[in-house]
Amino acid sequence: MAINIYLSIITLNVNRLNAPIKRHIVAEWIKRQKPSICCLQETHLRTKDTYRLKVKGWGKIFHANRHDRKAGVAMLISDKIDFKTKDIKKDKEGHYLMIKGSIQREDVTIVNIYAPNTGAPRYIQQILADIKGDIDENTIIVGDLNTPLTSMDRSSRQKTNKATEILKETIEKLDFIDLFRTLHPKKSEYTFFSNAHGTLRINHILGHKANLNKFRSIEIISSIFSDHNAMKLEINHGKSKEKKTYYMETKQHATKKPMGQ
Repeated sequence: MAINIYLSIITLNVNRLNAPIKRHIVAEWIKRQKPSICCLQETHLRTKDTYRLKVKGWGKIFHANRHDRKAGVAMLISDKIDFKTKDIKKDKEGHYLMIKGSIQREDVTIVNIYAPNTGAPRYIQQILADIKGDIDENTIIVGDLNTPLTSMDRSSRQKTNKATEILKETIEKLDFIDLFRTLHPKKSEYTFFSNAHGTLRINHILGHKANLNKFRSIEIISSIFSDHNAMKLEINHGKSKEKKTYYMETKQHATKKPMGQ
């Protein structure tokens, strides 16, 4: 079954949330962006400190953390969507978190990944193998994959290595696609700057081919409080607006007959 509801999903490597002022800045940023689901990477929150991350209006917050201030991922779900949690999977190193649930009786699975700096393609491939039985066409995979998937995702246009090519083959076999590159095949935009490697797009959102017509809008959003930029995906963009517009027009022109009658 395809996703038929409106959702907006944001993903961002926040580069640490230990300082209270940083958590406040991020919380205010989330409120301005108004995502249905917000996925954060590299929170650096210890397991005992996760309660410190609070955002008014996003009451459901899930974490995968370590006992030290390294890695860490979080997923915040808006109170405005009726999300019912069915299953949670995560690792003990704070590198990935998978939430399965339903919204208005429609199943949705979100996977949030923060891949390590070294061996990222092989690490992601292992995660995909581990959760293969849990993902389907209603799954969205997001995060800091620490891997440019194409040469266009590097300002240097350097070719991808063998490990990345193998990862891409795995993604394709699962019928998932890189949504930014699919919707913007010729656009050169990046999410991270590295002195060693130049500007890169290593943050990604992957979706299932079956829902390609639902993925109407994806963009990169600049961030001044992190060394990464965010990515935002809108699913069924404009659907809620279309319903509201139709209702208003019907109410205002109730005496008019529909077109074709």
